[in-house]
Amino acid sequence: MASSAPVSYSIPQRALHWLTLLLVLYNLIAESSMGRVTRLLSKGETPTAEQMTASDLHLCVGIAILAVTVLRLILRGIQGAPAAPAGETQLFKLLSKIGHWSLYFLLVAMPLTGLAKYYLGNEIAGEIHGEVMKVLLWLLIIAHVGAVLIHQFFWKTNIMARMTKGV
Repeated sequence: MASSAPVSYSIPQRALHWLTLLLVLYNLIAESSMGRVTRLLSKGETPTAEQMTASDLHLCVGIAILAVTVLRLILRGIQGAPAAPAGETQLFKLLSKIGHWSLYFLLVAMPLTGLAKYYLGNEIAGEIHGEVMKVLLWLLIIAHVGAVLIHQFFWKTNIMARMTKGV
């Protein structure tokens, strides 16, 4: 861990953050057909080319999310992360840490459970991946964006600049 907290995130950290967002939104929003494809294959039926393409894209994007998240965690360990804004209460500092580490956990665990379902046929992993973790991820994304907006427009901390302009 860096000896002193940086003022903002580094350019690679910021780029990986926004890349993560794009990849996650793609996999959350785009129709993946993963469930349909695995059901068809388990019955010995052949999915359509469109279904296989969507399924393969979901799989590749999920693996990319895992790789980018691991890289982000490595960079965070090496370069650190900015300290909480001055005057932020201990409760909000704790909630911020819980929120960030929960996002990192899901960004690692979701691809792993998806891979366990797809390659190992683990139904429980598939249910956790597609039902529980997907909902939790949406909730954390909404909370994360909400916290940034509150900081930016209500508390006027300009916290958004740390992940955009780097100031």
